[in-house]
Amino acid sequence: MKKQQLIHWVHALGPGIITAALVFGPSKMTVATKLGAEFGYDLLWVVVTAIFFMMVYTAMSARIGLASEVSILDLIRKKWGSPAGVVIGIGVFLVAACFQAGNSIGAGIALEELTHTPRTPWILFFNLAGLVLLFFRSFYRVLEKVMLFLILLMLFAFVVTAITTRPPLAAVITGLEPTVPAGSWQLVTALTASCFALVAAFYQAYLIQERKRKEPEGTVTDRSFPGLLILGIMTALVMICAASVMHPQGLQVSNASDMGRALEPLFGHYASVFFLIGLFGASFSSLIGNSTLGGTIFSDALGYGSRLDSRSVRWLIALIMATGAGVAIAFGSLPIQLIIIAQSITIFIIPMIGLALFLIANDRSIMGTRANGLFSNLAGVLGLVLVVTLAVHSFNLLFLK
Repeated sequence: MKKQQLIHWVHALGPGIITAALVFGPSKMTVATKLGAEFGYDLLWVVVTAIFFMMVYTAMSARIGLASEVSILDLIRKKWGSPAGVVIGIGVFLVAACFQAGNSIGAGIALEELTHTPRTPWILFFNLAGLVLLFFRSFYRVLEKVMLFLILLMLFAFVVTAITTRPPLAAVITGLEPTVPAGSWQLVTALTASCFALVAAFYQAYLIQERKRKEPEGTVTDRSFPGLLILGIMTALVMICAASVMHPQGLQVSNASDMGRALEPLFGHYASVFFLIGLFGASFSSLIGNSTLGGTIFSDALGYGSRLDSRSVRWLIALIMATGAGVAIAFGSLPIQLIIIAQSITIFIIPMIGLALFLIANDRSIMGTRANGLFSNLAGVLGLVLVVTLAVHSFNLLFLK
């Protein structure tokens, strides 16, 4: 009986695990490592803050999925007209393309540095492998299992490394106090956009509705929190490992192998190899999941529906993969910087997605008893203020200075 309960519990984590995998890609590993190496423990508070708001908005999206029989984009079209739905769909496509470029370049540089072979063939190969997985009939079940395995594998490696490094507790606690060291703004923006991934939160409603079609009515609930907690723990562990090992030595991150030095206390001379394997796992899992997110929502925006078994959805998922691979090949001469820039760009798009989620979650004609309460509204407004502030500041840094 206990074994059956454990299997049921692991299976129930599906939507939350997928959401975590969508967000924990090479961008998060890269940015968290650079932050830890350059600024020590000072910016751990960014992870806690961003994950908190991610939980708030993912819960909103899940409640929308439970309350409505139609997709969020259908609700947006009904409330604000078809153009609003198209704008949101295009915004999601652009965000997914940015993420996908990072995922493709992450998979490419991991295999490039592991095998000392050119990067481009690996980018093409693993995008084609993702397409093969995509057209499996049991796509959703395969996706859940792949995500769960890769995430737990990475979590184990970082937990053991963090225990081995024995970071000073006082420094970790001090890092939870909000400060923004000079020169850290771009990385802070990139990490916030990566952790507080409103597009992934938006997609949670689709995952809930997909599960509603597969399980008896009334048994589906929001199970995203465990996956998001895993996401936050993993991100913090990466930063802590880099802060413990690399920051005291003044080590800089210029390539993927450099990032692997954070694992030296556990893996010694093989640290970079193990890190590159983990980077590939994060990249490939996110490559599949992120393209699924972008293609599903973009298909819905164009009026083709959002069923994962739909041919149009699968072809648009393939389009997201091809776009990301193309950007990675064309602009990947500085791969680490490309990952950071691509992540930072998404901060300009996500505020409108968050606003749409917030307004729908407050519409009692749609939500009924599942509408936002006082806490969700207060936290939701603070989350919107955060992303808008970062967008304005990033615009100022990029275009006005």
